[in-house]
Amino acid sequence: MSNMQVECWLYARISDDPREQRRGVERQLQDLRAHAHSQSWVVRGEFTDNDISALKDEERPGYDDLMEVVLTEAPVIRAAGGRGVVLAYHQSRLWRRRVERAQAVEDLRHAKAFVAFERGGFFDMTKATERSQLVNLGEQDTAESEIKAERVAREALARAEEGRANGAVQYGWRRVYRFDDRGRVIGFDDVEDEIEGPIVVEVIDRLDRAQPLRRITEDLNQREVPPPGAKLVFKKKNRALGNEDGLKWNKTSVKKLALRPANAGLRIHHGELYPAAWPALTAREKWQRVVDRLTAPERSVTRDGARKHLLSWGIGECGVCGGYIRVAPKGKAQLYVCDAASGCTGRNEDYVDAWVAEVVIARLGRPDAVEVFGPDEGAAAEARKKAEALRTRLTAAADDYADGVLTRDQLSRITVKLKAQIGDHEAEAKRLAPTNTAVLNPFLGAPAEMAEAAWEGLDVVQKRAVLEALNLRVVLLPVPKGPGFNPDYVRVLTAGGKPFASA
Repeated sequence: MSNMQVECWLYARISDDPREQRRGVERQLQDLRAHAHSQSWVVRGEFTDNDISALKDEERPGYDDLMEVVLTEAPVIRAAGGRGVVLAYHQSRLWRRRVERAQAVEDLRHAKAFVAFERGGFFDMTKATERSQLVNLGEQDTAESEIKAERVAREALARAEEGRANGAVQYGWRRVYRFDDRGRVIGFDDVEDEIEGPIVVEVIDRLDRAQPLRRITEDLNQREVPPPGAKLVFKKKNRALGNEDGLKWNKTSVKKLALRPANAGLRIHHGELYPAAWPALTAREKWQRVVDRLTAPERSVTRDGARKHLLSWGIGECGVCGGYIRVAPKGKAQLYVCDAASGCTGRNEDYVDAWVAEVVIARLGRPDAVEVFGPDEGAAAEARKKAEALRTRLTAAADDYADGVLTRDQLSRITVKLKAQIGDHEAEAKRLAPTNTAVLNPFLGAPAEMAEAAWEGLDVVQKRAVLEALNLRVVLLPVPKGPGFNPDYVRVLTAGGKPFASA
């Protein structure tokens, strides 16, 4: 080898460098340069990937560039009687994943390249025995990484089951550390932050009242409320143009904040929810209503995030085929039409919206509206109380089993029976208080003039929220040809199919 020209490409990689200081890759490159110099090898190029794992399926631009150069130049060097060598600190710096390693070994074989490691090892990729040795060594690295990954995954599941936080404290809470008598950290508790916590509560409450994301976002920015991550420095991406300092909210950040299970005292892990160790900032029922509204598949939105029409996608219904209602232009007017290709029916949007508003306002203004449409909080509270009493009995049964009073079979039968009863009472509580009555309050028992003014003051999102809270659907029937708008062919119905006006 001493008389043979050897040209090499250096590759260095570090998996974790959160501060982007590059000290690890620079140390590797220093050692690789020294090794190449000691062997009298000519360095043709240096390639690095910093803060990138080789086990995860992440892009490695430095590695990709390395392979592209080697596969092009190594055959030329070999044809000239020299050797083209990929030089890395250790095999684990090059490959962790079996698939990637196998593909690289095959590519390097065709390129007639060599692979060497500063920690020891020199392999000719044209020889089967040396390729096999390289693969076997790499398999040990892969197995070690997979075992470590399994251990980390099990520890993550344990943290989730115990409700412990994973990572930095979230917006809305602050971290309070616990110390032993020697001043060492032995744990921590996340408690509600006096400033951020109320912001989370406000966002949830406003969304629960059907205020649009756009309005909430603008208000938070006008008040100069610092958003989550305002002080963070991104390593791999820049902030949006006009928000380089991260001090502005946008609709996406407001929505993400509202959707977090943490708000309701829940810890999520791989899609499963666990009771969290930190305090909830809002009731789970309210948070779930907001989640349902923000993630509803029938949400029809404009480019600025606001729903476009009162009856489109989910509230309006074709009286012929039962299909969705959408809006289509006709001349200077907008029509509600069936989404089916046949176009079963079509009605003027403004006339229909005005008629729906008239029906809703009139019914909610009647003296019995509070009793009929307001939640029965007393009965719902009683149902919840019964469910909680049954949970206490279930806990007592578990204690009796632990003390030997009950057998396993007895505990099993008791558990099945009590859980079924608990489920029934919880369902009854939800049935008795199913809707977000906050959006109905301005209309319940209100005089017509006040109710009409309140309705006109709402945007489309809030008007839809009223109809959703009442669980209404509006059925559009085909109308005979003729002038004028005939409300007889627009039916405002309850979930049970009865006319809302007589509900």
